[in-house]
Amino acid sequence: MSERAISADVIVIGAGMAGASVAAGLARTMKVVLAEMEAQPGYHTTGRSAAVFAPSYGPDGVRALTRASRAFFDAVPEGFTDVPLLTPRQILMIAREDQLESLDALIDRMSGEARVARLGAAALKEHQPLLREGYAAAGMLDTGGQDIDVAALHQGFLRLLKARGGMLLTNAAVQELAREADGWQVQTQAGTLSAPLVVNAGGAWAGAIGRLAGAEEIGLVPKRRTAMMVAEPDGFTRRDAPITIDVQEEFYLKPDAGRLLISPADETPTDPCDAQPEEIDVAVCADRIMTAFDLDIRRIESKWAGLRSFVADKEPVIGFSRVVPGFFWMAGQGGYGIQSAPAAADLAAALVQGKPVPGHIADQGLDPARVAPDRMACAA
Repeated sequence: MSERAISADVIVIGAGMAGASVAAGLARTMKVVLAEMEAQPGYHTTGRSAAVFAPSYGPDGVRALTRASRAFFDAVPEGFTDVPLLTPRQILMIAREDQLESLDALIDRMSGEARVARLGAAALKEHQPLLREGYAAAGMLDTGGQDIDVAALHQGFLRLLKARGGMLLTNAAVQELAREADGWQVQTQAGTLSAPLVVNAGGAWAGAIGRLAGAEEIGLVPKRRTAMMVAEPDGFTRRDAPITIDVQEEFYLKPDAGRLLISPADETPTDPCDAQPEEIDVAVCADRIMTAFDLDIRRIESKWAGLRSFVADKEPVIGFSRVVPGFFWMAGQGGYGIQSAPAAADLAAALVQGKPVPGHIADQGLDPARVAPDRMACAA
């Protein structure tokens, strides 16, 4: 069989949430090829995410992109999905006595941006009945949180890409990138792709893709996050209870489809890989959850791990390389990439095409310099 040769206006590498969303946006006016290394888009991180829309979560730029994404979640394009993308889920940040300084700093930072309230120990039990008596001294309740249907969001972007004439190639791992006079030649397992522009949305592999292209180092570090499902305790009826998160992100717990989703909120640096849960992380998780909640975990029903990739300041990296022409970074979304995906894609699509920052993003106070690759050189 002869090798496929495909030309386009832009090649997007990686069909997770970041790649699918920006590819769909660009396909409105450009010929787009979306290249995915796996047989199934979103296999590594997007498909393993238990995302919550949390406007109070993340650094400044992430929060601005999250706020700018809300209108999309509330009114998706026609044909995007048949199900609601958001369903209410309050967010409860809890603090032990020794963590109260961190809690008060968080409340002070969030009070101007989100609907938050400080709760004393007694009020915490009203919202999260599983809390162990005497564990938490206070908490912050964010009433603006929502569960995100990650699969529906991801599939919606892929559906939008197809409807706009874009092409998705699976089993198309990138092997070589070469910059030539008329643009990029990208050698993949599925054939050779050519285009003037490349968008690197490679997730945990984005750093490796950047090195293949000869782009700058941005200090991207993939980090393993472990999660698992356990049974609800007998008699538990509060499936609408908030996702409950340690204020210093040492664990979280969320009711999920008749079970409890729990995590030690680990961030273990690792090489890009098909992440699997480590037994030590599973044990740490069970210990932290049973310390904070009135639960006796005897059996883990299911467990998994995914990779969340960060740069030093935990903001995403969105912008053109300063080293190689026509190479655009869409990386470092970390644990915030789902909730901020619509606006991050709008920003990236505008910058790729040399257009101004969209108004709904500028209105949230986001300066694109905050997420530009250039800032990483300044920080080095």
